[in-house]
Amino acid sequence: MKCIAGLGNPGKKFDKTRHNTGFMVIDELAERHQWTLKKDKFEGVSTVETHDGEKVILLKPQTYMNASGESVRPLMDFYKLTPEDLLVIYDDLDLPTGKIRLRHTGGHGGHNGIRSVIDHLGTKEFKRLRFGISKPDKAMSVVDYVLQSFASEEKSDVQSSIQTSADACEMWLRQPFAEVMNAYNS
Repeated sequence: MKCIAGLGNPGKKFDKTRHNTGFMVIDELAERHQWTLKKDKFEGVSTVETHDGEKVILLKPQTYMNASGESVRPLMDFYKLTPEDLLVIYDDLDLPTGKIRLRHTGGHGGHNGIRSVIDHLGTKEFKRLRFGISKPDKAMSVVDYVLQSFASEEKSDVQSSIQTSADACEMWLRQPFAEVMNAYNS
């Protein structure tokens, strides 16, 4: 069994913001397979499904970004998953908008959602899909920037990268993560 957790903030006002790219990828996966996410006991919305013979949990924590680990950890404990079974999708200021990067492990890089997951799991040894959102210009704060929608000229790149990210997630359900990184990090 594997878990794909997309990080973001709950509520309509955050729906299409830069900070919610993790949620957007989870929504794409659910839509592709006609899976329905429901409120769960782990402070999130999730579903347990089977794809190509592999059981998979899709999770969107509803704890707000900075407390994402409060949802991820109890779900993993309940299903007896290890960090090796986890892929976390989140926004990354250090990548150009729409660029994705997969990593097998790493630090939090200043991302509070990832910091929370690391703190609650007690390890940084879990897979990540970083979704580029670029950096704001110097006149805008990072907080204001990540909580705004993408500019109209960015939307086609973002939509394409949501599709590519979902493809990468599906590949991970069938193949080793090293192969997924080779395919999508080039």
